[in-house]
Amino acid sequence: MRVITGSARGTNLASVPGEGTRPTADRVKEAVFSMLQFEIEGRDVLDLFAGSGQLAIEALSRGAERATLVDMSREATDVIAANAKKTHLLGRCRILNTSFSSFLRGAAGRETFDIIFLDPPYDSNMLPKALRAIDEGGILALGGTVVCETDCDVPVRAAKLRHDEAKEAERILADVFGGDESLRARYAVLKSSLYGRTRITLLAAAPESDPNEEEPAGPEEDNA
Repeated sequence: MRVITGSARGTNLASVPGEGTRPTADRVKEAVFSMLQFEIEGRDVLDLFAGSGQLAIEALSRGAERATLVDMSREATDVIAANAKKTHLLGRCRILNTSFSSFLRGAAGRETFDIIFLDPPYDSNMLPKALRAIDEGGILALGGTVVCETDCDVPVRAAKLRHDEAKEAERILADVFGGDESLRARYAVLKSSLYGRTRITLLAAAPESDPNEEEPAGPEEDNA
């Protein structure tokens, strides 16, 4: 596990011992930052299930202004601090040993972030809870992006899913939003891609409709 590019390029990062934390594979991490492209410079980043801290550290290495890294495991936050120190990025990090829900409750109405990384334990149902709290607490900055990493349980059909928009939409609803259509309506899906069993989905806040905006005219009937 290493920093791919930027000021800390090539630095090897420590992982959290044990099976409780699942590091993002380098191939998937490269895909995430390829999707974000030029949206990182000067941004304020939140890594809500930080683990080893590699996603936030990669963002800082690429020019993000600062990062808040949250993990409820003391062992994880110790590893994050060591990795941040090793990459000379500790001064731009805020490392918090607390649960995601406690952090979001405290940040609601007080803090916003431009990029939010969400990579919770698979099959934990934490992702929908975090997305709802982020929306209700106004945690995502205007024009900000939420990056979700989830498990897709149909990897052998990934190619077929990409060519079937209806089925792909169903899988995103299940994989990212836990099947909650009201939660899905609060976000716009910018992009969603599969890498084996791993799904990376970029979200933005759903655009608010203007009540004074006229309804678009329906299609004209063809009387020919």
